[in-house]
Amino acid sequence: MQLIQRFLTACFPDEVIRLEPITGDASFRRYFRFSVAKNSYILMDAPTPTEDCGRFVATQQAFAQAGLQVPRIIAQDIEQGLLLLSDLGDTLLLSELTQDTVSDFYHQALAQLAQVRTISATSAGPLPVFDQAFLLREMQIFIDWFVLEHLQLTLNEQEHFMLQKHFQLLADTALQQPQAGMHRDYHARNLMLQQDGSLAVIDFQDLVTGPVTYDAVSLLKDCYVKWPLELVQSLGQKFYYNLKATDELPAEVSAEQFQLWFDWMGLQRHIKVCGIFCRLYHRDGKSGYLADLPRVFEYVLEVTQLYPELQELDLWLKNKVQPALEAKA
Repeated sequence: MQLIQRFLTACFPDEVIRLEPITGDASFRRYFRFSVAKNSYILMDAPTPTEDCGRFVATQQAFAQAGLQVPRIIAQDIEQGLLLLSDLGDTLLLSELTQDTVSDFYHQALAQLAQVRTISATSAGPLPVFDQAFLLREMQIFIDWFVLEHLQLTLNEQEHFMLQKHFQLLADTALQQPQAGMHRDYHARNLMLQQDGSLAVIDFQDLVTGPVTYDAVSLLKDCYVKWPLELVQSLGQKFYYNLKATDELPAEVSAEQFQLWFDWMGLQRHIKVCGIFCRLYHRDGKSGYLADLPRVFEYVLEVTQLYPELQELDLWLKNKVQPALEAKA
């Protein structure tokens, strides 16, 4: 706090600043809101070495240059992990979504992804690549933290082999897709509704180059809110035709092929998130995410039961994992 006070005194000499903590996210970053001369600001405390403040600055610049609304960086002390940001308000898109508003807001959010997809580098260099090793590493979190740590299940050699076989299948399929700039956590809690009805983007520092369906499925199959399947499919199809219209998909990619890509990309993400939510609880002491775990696992089963190629995984999840999860409730 002494470092923070010195930083703020350098920004606003002779001002008495009262910081109001803002509910944090899944990272080690902390946020505070304060006002000076009737202007509201956000202080981001991103302690090193757990957080990379320099990467946040580089991705903020890349998003702004792509024409996306992001918080402005007013002052910075990269070495101490401190940033002074403009205040985008406190209206998360999630809080404004209803059956009547969701379609229009999601059309707007999906349209913004066209600008995200144009980003291939930042001032720090080319974007990290969401490659096979990255994909497999994420799905391993499911085994380590969801299956073994949270559910306290044990896996035999055959089960390990079965999971690795399916994880490899999901990774290979993800990499068949066109690759483009990818936010990597694009959903209704990372979009801020502005007074003019536009959407600003936050939590963008994990930007990578990855599969073209990833951000869309992250939005439409949100880990924090679930919408009717008909709406998800309708918006997903519109996204497909928009990609076709802009030549971002090869001509030979059918709607059926794209649907499989979309579903399996969501499966990879939700498998990972099951592990992440449990790691946040067991390692970091953040219990709030456990309430969303059943919804995320439901997304997993919705896909595994649809595809014959995933039947073995589906049976294992239903016979071994689902009863253990229900017993924890």
